[in-house]
Amino acid sequence: MKVLVVGSGGRENAIVEALARSAYKPKIYAAMGNLNPGIRRRSVDYFLTKETDVQAIAQYAEDRGVDFVVVGPEAPLAAGLVDELYDKGIPAASPVKGAALLESDKAWTRAFMASNGIRGVPRFKVYDNLDDAFRYLKEYPDSVIKPAGLTGGKGVKVMGEHLKTLEEGKAYLEEALKAGRVVIEDRLEGEEVTIQAFVDGKNVAPMPAVQDHKRAYEDDKGPNTGGMGSYTDHTQLLPFMELDDYKEGVEIMKATVEALKKELGIAYKGTLYGQFMLTADGMKVIEYNARFGDPEAMNVLTLLKTDFVDVCQAIIDGSLDKMDVEFEKSATVCKYVVPKGYPEAPLRDSPLTVTEKPEYKVYYASVNERDGKIYTTSSRSLAIVGVADTIAEAEILAEMGLSNVHGEFHCRHDIGKETLIRKRIEHMDAIRGRRRP
Repeated sequence: MKVLVVGSGGRENAIVEALARSAYKPKIYAAMGNLNPGIRRRSVDYFLTKETDVQAIAQYAEDRGVDFVVVGPEAPLAAGLVDELYDKGIPAASPVKGAALLESDKAWTRAFMASNGIRGVPRFKVYDNLDDAFRYLKEYPDSVIKPAGLTGGKGVKVMGEHLKTLEEGKAYLEEALKAGRVVIEDRLEGEEVTIQAFVDGKNVAPMPAVQDHKRAYEDDKGPNTGGMGSYTDHTQLLPFMELDDYKEGVEIMKATVEALKKELGIAYKGTLYGQFMLTADGMKVIEYNARFGDPEAMNVLTLLKTDFVDVCQAIIDGSLDKMDVEFEKSATVCKYVVPKGYPEAPLRDSPLTVTEKPEYKVYYASVNERDGKIYTTSSRSLAIVGVADTIAEAEILAEMGLSNVHGEFHCRHDIGKETLIRKRIEHMDAIRGRRRP
């Protein structure tokens, strides 16, 4: 069996590792934008290319005779890579361009959900005109501004946090509108939760809930990033969640998949990522992604017990309802190593020395390998994942891994620590209107 993985980040390294654990022992091929050492060592062959060059990648897949493809990043999905593959008769465990609109066009997604009566949509407006958008912002200043298109997880700006004044809000609207439409929606108060699910066009198999940490610095300070780290608990829930919260999020995702099929005739096949805000009024959808999250992929794929090849085949064949997708009942803590100065002025081409040990997992991300050495790029470098019975124990293992990385880098040590998790629990308790003794 031959499988092609597209992408060169930490998420794709986790996908490759999950495939490498398969009992089918697939031959793994890779199409990468940079030479990721973790992916390279698991691959029988690789193709260095721009990840949005969909024709070249589809041709590479055909030339190598791969059985199916898993696409990691959002950009090739939005560019129609899966459609190009299907034109060549090559299946993919990832969504076609029409389904990937859930991520690539936030304005379209909000309107689609609202018109189909899907729960969890905050009040929103879509604008392509600065004057109209600013008029709305002045009327509803407690808002969030989102470019409609792809921004690598860094485009969302919150009034009162990232944007301190209305004039700053207007300046960002003007900047964002240069790339297309903007969405202005109500700012939500609560705790962010990620629920990811395997989807085969009709059946939805959810994964354990994850909490990502977008802010660059400790205690949730600084600018947004692609994600500095994440954790899961030993159950499918997070410490501040209740089972009904999780079920509500999954039902919203199911309703979205059903509406895509019923209203547009689009079968969503692949991984669907739901980012939610758990509020006093339940789960609200912040956004959808049409693929695994990064870093959330490292948490859930590390825990996946079911053979990932079987899962991918079930996604393609529409037979997820015939299998029980299982995960280890362990906690995980993932912490990203990023270049010094990230995200505003990252130190590029700086060497990193990494010692791998069995006590923790290392997933390589946006690094380049040259002459057996690893160098930073402008993005996140590598992720360390600890796995244990509890979050506290997993966090200690993640820190052990960080102590074995040397070079000029930055990381958030507070992810997974008791102080930050207690803060999340107390915050959610206050929102729910109750106090713990």
